[in-house]
Amino acid sequence: MSLLFMPQGPQRIVCLTEETTEWLYLLGQENRIVGISGYTVRPKRARDEKPRVSAFTSAKVDKILALQPDCVLGFSDMQADIAAALIRAGVQVTVFNQRSVAQIFDVLFQLAAMVGQGAQGLALMANLQQQLAALAEAAAALPRRPKIYFEEWDVPHISAIRWVSELIGIAGGDDIFPELAAQSLGKNRIIADGAEIVRRKPDIIIGSWCGKKFRPELVAARPGWGDVTAVKTGQIFEIKSADILQPGPAALTDGAAALHRIIMDWSRLHG
Repeated sequence: MSLLFMPQGPQRIVCLTEETTEWLYLLGQENRIVGISGYTVRPKRARDEKPRVSAFTSAKVDKILALQPDCVLGFSDMQADIAAALIRAGVQVTVFNQRSVAQIFDVLFQLAAMVGQGAQGLALMANLQQQLAALAEAAAALPRRPKIYFEEWDVPHISAIRWVSELIGIAGGDDIFPELAAQSLGKNRIIADGAEIVRRKPDIIIGSWCGKKFRPELVAARPGWGDVTAVKTGQIFEIKSADILQPGPAALTDGAAALHRIIMDWSRLHG
């Protein structure tokens, strides 16, 4: 029996965040993308090839509708209002909510399957898994694991989201706020008392201020932080938000690799 309708998956996709755009490009399915987030920097050519129709918590709904998408891809509760407006306009919307490394892989597979590239997606994911396994193997040989404070925002202080905390562990360090990493919402990862960061004595401080330029000199100058080990030894670094705070391929590759380099360099000096 022949099928009357052969499934092809969505043909006109709008990506409201960068990680889905990057993954579709890696899958060779960029022809399906008709609109992207204005924050997209991976891959670079996407900004030249695709119209930008959204920020993160806001979007040009009329412009999205004009593109006649058959699927809009979003991320997290932060885009719930955008999703609701598009759903009311009759658009199919899929909002992912991945927070851990395992969930990132789950979403990558779901999206690959959605565009008929399940096998290719699995092959690319296997390569990503191998890269992470290599980092973990090298980290296992470290004589000492550094204590790391990862700052996602400066005022108020917000610590690492779960996938970043997990990648710190894979790369060879220990997040000093693992209990906060379990909280999915940024408001629940706020460190109300900055003195608690000092008390936990991080060996390394890494900042990634959600698209805002990280200022290590301001971190070092915070009252009471002069005795923090990371400040005294100059172990304050930035990892670009596009490389670590996008829950997709970038975090698993460039983000994890940057964490590993920082930790290995620290180990050579202080391990």
